[in-house]
Amino acid sequence: MTFNEELEIKVKYIESVIEKYLPEEKGYAKTVIEAMNYSIRSGGKRIRPLLMFEAYRLFGGEDDIIEPFMAAIEMIHTYSLVHDDLPCMDDDEYRRGRKTTHAVYGEAMGVLAGDGLLNYAFETACKALDKLNVIAGADYNAMTIARAIGILASKSGIYGMIGGQCADIEAENLEPEQVTDKLIRYIHEHKTAALIENALMIGAVLAGANEINLAKMERVGHNVGLAFQIQDDILDVEGTFEQLGKPIGSDEKNGKTTYVSINGLEKAKADVEALSKSAVNILKDMGDGNEFLEEFVIYLVNRTN
Repeated sequence: MTFNEELEIKVKYIESVIEKYLPEEKGYAKTVIEAMNYSIRSGGKRIRPLLMFEAYRLFGGEDDIIEPFMAAIEMIHTYSLVHDDLPCMDDDEYRRGRKTTHAVYGEAMGVLAGDGLLNYAFETACKALDKLNVIAGADYNAMTIARAIGILASKSGIYGMIGGQCADIEAENLEPEQVTDKLIRYIHEHKTAALIENALMIGAVLAGANEINLAKMERVGHNVGLAFQIQDDILDVEGTFEQLGKPIGSDEKNGKTTYVSINGLEKAKADVEALSKSAVNILKDMGDGNEFLEEFVIYLVNRTN
């Protein structure tokens, strides 16, 4: 089986997991639930739940206790996109070729849909506790699940993704010379990498990885997330409309300072390669080995869309 064939199978499995945990569209809250489900069904690569699942497998995880967390992290990622698209943020009417949530349901319902996805993510993650009594012989306890929930919260909160979003918004009002390499790295490390760290660490925790390996998975997530975002900046310079499905050169036209504009294209490419190689090398030395995860990391940071 080729990598692409295996990836397709895994993404279909993840879609089925997400669908299983979506709320039922009924009652007085039906409209906001419809908006939530519309948002999460809009597609995407499902990168974070896939990384979580593969990290779980890397350390020998076999049970389905990982599934509520896989759905939860995609809900958190989706809520961040719903809020990014709002008129008060990026004011986008289309994402992945479909109308954005607020464009379909209105701005107020768009805000509520994002809020709903964030809260429901933690409600969904807590459903892992219900599985403790039905997974015979597994080395799980409530404290392990609580720790995973803590990681889910911290990496997506003010010291993680939201902190990065805050810095990104404020950077838009700075003069170009005020947007330093240090600030750009902070934005990338928190707005993008933190949720990838989140996925890999939760997979490792639930599979029983030790503290040393947990720290290594956090480093892998940092490297992959930073490389992923730098590659985005590169594609905005070198990509094509056909590849990306959106206009290229938008950062330069909007006067936005990026990793590429500060460090240059060649250094940016070299950094992507170095970060991805480091991540793969760390993975090779851990757990039971997961060749697909290593290939997926390379796939992510070398993508053309």
